[in-house]
Amino acid sequence: MTRIPAAQAGILLMLLGMALFSLNDALGKWLVATHSVGQVLLIRSLAALVVLLPVLWSFGPRRLLAVERPGLQALRVAFSTAEVFCFYLAVRDLPLADVMTFWLAVPIYVAAISPLLLGERVGPVRWLAILLGFGGVLVALAPSGEMSGTATVAALVGSACFAAMILTGRSLRGTPDTALVFWQLVGAGLAGLVAAPLAWTTPSAFDWGLLSLLGVVAMLAHLCITRALKLAPAALVAPLQYTLLPWAIVLGWLFFADLPTWPMLAGGAIIVGAGLLLLVPERRAAPAPR
Repeated sequence: MTRIPAAQAGILLMLLGMALFSLNDALGKWLVATHSVGQVLLIRSLAALVVLLPVLWSFGPRRLLAVERPGLQALRVAFSTAEVFCFYLAVRDLPLADVMTFWLAVPIYVAAISPLLLGERVGPVRWLAILLGFGGVLVALAPSGEMSGTATVAALVGSACFAAMILTGRSLRGTPDTALVFWQLVGAGLAGLVAAPLAWTTPSAFDWGLLSLLGVVAMLAHLCITRALKLAPAALVAPLQYTLLPWAIVLGWLFFADLPTWPMLAGGAIIVGAGLLLLVPERRAAPAPR
């Protein structure tokens, strides 16, 4: 049996992870049409925690509780909870591809804020990419006739919270991924527990299955991406995150009859191009592989 090289395996896992995330987003959009965001968050988080239970058991409760910098951990959980809450609010009223266009701008936000918060150096090529990326966001601010003010604000706030979650995560490199994911799920679950009773709709047996599947698919996507980043260099697999946009266009058309408009496609293309440009200095500075 031929063994797949590590880099190729990483690419395949990243592509699979992006496809699973796209499926997760489409499922979420389908479910928030008939169930409250709080209800979706609650059941999704519980299902994901059940899937993670064997890993959490082997990891040990002491290591989950004894985390570094608890204040920063709590801040990261707050950002992650706000991000997923805003995502479901936005995707409830907007086409899937429109929402994903805003989330694809997250690397631009991170690159722009990193010099201020983390002291990271940003060269002229990256500043050009940042300016192009923000230009793409401006083009994408009204990508379709289905845009609503509340949903647009939710998309912008949610993508900004996702960028903040990434930045705080960079300062928590000593925390194992299992602990980060666990507390992230706990935060979303608690938010859902508070919000779900305010607008509870009893799910059918089919919807119970979809709500549970939502959490399982999200966890599998996280596992694929985490493993991909361990098998292949980040500069090699990071551009594959932009496959989310064509997936969102296809799934939005198949399940929700959402057709992309030219402004959305143009804004998405500018954002993707800017994101790829961010990788140019990193690739030039990367050492040759042994």
